[in-house]
Amino acid sequence: MTTLARLATGWLTALAVMIARPWLTAQLPSLALAAVLAAVITAIVISAFGVVTQAERLARLMGEPYGTLILTLSIVLIEVVLIAAVMLSPAHNPTIARDSVMGAAMIVLTLVMGLALLVGGRRDKRARVNPAGFSLYLTKLILLLTLAFVLPATMGEEGAYLPQHEVPIILATVALYGCFLYRQTGTLRADFQEPGSPAAQQGAPIGDVLRDKRREVLTRAALLVISVIPIVLLSHDMAGLLDAGLDRLGAPVALTGLLIAIIVFLPEGITAVRASRHGELQRTSNLAHGALVSCVGLTLPVVLIIGMISNQHVVLAESPTTLVLLATGVLLNAATSRSNHPSQVHGAALLCVFGIYAMTVIS
Repeated sequence: MTTLARLATGWLTALAVMIARPWLTAQLPSLALAAVLAAVITAIVISAFGVVTQAERLARLMGEPYGTLILTLSIVLIEVVLIAAVMLSPAHNPTIARDSVMGAAMIVLTLVMGLALLVGGRRDKRARVNPAGFSLYLTKLILLLTLAFVLPATMGEEGAYLPQHEVPIILATVALYGCFLYRQTGTLRADFQEPGSPAAQQGAPIGDVLRDKRREVLTRAALLVISVIPIVLLSHDMAGLLDAGLDRLGAPVALTGLLIAIIVFLPEGITAVRASRHGELQRTSNLAHGALVSCVGLTLPVVLIIGMISNQHVVLAESPTTLVLLATGVLLNAATSRSNHPSQVHGAALLCVFGIYAMTVIS
């Protein structure tokens, strides 16, 4: 699908939903609700692919890790908007942030990485990751995931941080994420590039790119922003329709968060698997783990701030079963980074963990 077609789909759907909003707020028949929800989700996914397309082209222009950062931040922005829309909707869901971020964590660590290793291991047995960058990602993820899902259970109340803890946690999360970005784009930049790749393939200095290809960079950036706006406009309506549809089906509340994570990370997940198919396992890690670091590092402060402003009870603590599966996914990713030649066996193990997680959510 061309860029123009993606833009037209997103903007026309957003306009149609805005016009039809008075009727959407009424009690729609189940079949009509399903049709409208499917149309909205399809438009969001198509627009998200447009965002990924422009961000990926910027990534190729700017080299690693700058280009991948643009892509991951664009995707995470979409997820933050969707979560905020659900939090601020009339049907208040106190666990939506927890369920969405946990869904994103399990999708990235087990589903995306599992598929990437299956595909990459089959096509290029020599492909490997940069262990220094992989280790830095996991280090930050362990700490950020602990702040998000473990500490609220041990030092909070009813699964949420106490009011006196929220500001320090927000500041700590922002500081951790800011420090990581500063080092990733600075002195540690080489740790996030393909191991053994010549300097010519690692991208020109960022200043040279902005000077020599300014017009193309600005055009791609503008198209990226224009592609994001329909997603923002549609997110609130999707949240309400999704809540209504799952409520009629009697589906578990956690399924809403997992579906949001799947919708948001589908384009980037496909991009990550495609990178592994070309033997670029470090780029796969940058896309997957980088997106998750940004997801937790940005979503946690945002939802806590929204909770403080709107006086909402934001439940973050996870169940012991889910935490065990999350820890297993992190450990398997660590084992992959220690392997000189990540194989399909690693991928199969990760996919097994995701299957068990999906079973626990659905049941």
